Amino acid sequence: MQRDLAPVTVRSLGEAERGRWDAFVKACPQASFFHLSAWQRLIEEEQRHRTHFLFAERGGDIVGVLPLAEVKSRLFGHSLASLPFCVYGGIASEDAEAVAALESAAERIALDRGVSHLEYRNVQPRHADWPGQDLYVTFRKRLEADDEANMAAIPRKQRAMVRKGIKNGLSAQRDADVSRFFSVYADNVRRHGTPALARRWFAALQNAFGDNCEVTTVCDSAANPVSSVLSFFFRDEILPYYAGDLPAARDLAANDFKYWALMQRAVERQCSVFDYGRSKLGTGPYSFKKNWGFEPTPLAYEYRLFGRDSVPQNNPNNPKFKLFIALWQRMPLALTNRLGPMIVRNLG
Repeated sequence: MQRDLAPVTVRSLGEAERGRWDAFVKACPQASFFHLSAWQRLIEEEQRHRTHFLFAERGGDIVGVLPLAEVKSRLFGHSLASLPFCVYGGIASEDAEAVAALESAAERIALDRGVSHLEYRNVQPRHADWPGQDLYVTFRKRLEADDEANMAAIPRKQRAMVRKGIKNGLSAQRDADVSRFFSVYADNVRRHGTPALARRWFAALQNAFGDNCEVTTVCDSAANPVSSVLSFFFRDEILPYYAGDLPAARDLAANDFKYWALMQRAVERQCSVFDYGRSKLGTGPYSFKKNWGFEPTPLAYEYRLFGRDSVPQNNPNNPKFKLFIALWQRMPLALTNRLGPMIVRNLG
């Protein structure tokens, strides 16, 4: 039987298939960094959620993958998503039969597990008739091969901020561990009224992805950390993913300097795409990225609803979290660092 006529079968990822899974992900145009198999162990071991990593085979070849994880919480409900803690997900495949088979398998799991909804964090829409979430956009832009051209491409006002950071004597340093990053990040998210992930989560990311997970910390002229970012590298892309800054960063122009330093690092690593990541419409990060000359692209998050009649809104824009956010901002940092991971693991 010819391979392209062979039937499609769906299997669960096992240890023996990890190499083949990742080889497929790295070659598949629809796949992202968040489709890599390492996310299975990270979500199971660090966040203690059950996963269902599915792949479709045809004639012995992997032709599609779908990483899924359950989040079961008294506060936020019971869901199955591709993929919690990740901004991109869904099915990665160019094979229509494989896509259909993986969707059918996911729906069976959702029904068997009794979840209230199944969520696909797609970049491109697949089902126009499914309920969607129009809250998020992503920002991606091509990079030139040299620093001078990339500096010239930054809009004038932001370019002036980068130069201000340079004049202020800022420096960008790559860190071997997450200590300085976590200190800056945890303070930042507390000030915004949101819980922080555990320090060990970021250490686990470094351990899992090695050279493809880097921490860059910006220091002032006295060598004090003021801003930091943890970035991923995938194919020819750089993805600044988790970031934070101290109040002093604003006057020093440390955030603009930080992202300029990342662009320089991306060129050094021969990346041609800068993925500025997901932002919510109408927020400060959204405006910041627009001011850098990046254009937003809506993310096509799609849902299958089972035990509910509307798309969940577990995000800071939901008015019902307003009191919680105000309270969180007033709590001691040591307490929020202790309680935060127990809350955010249930948000995904």
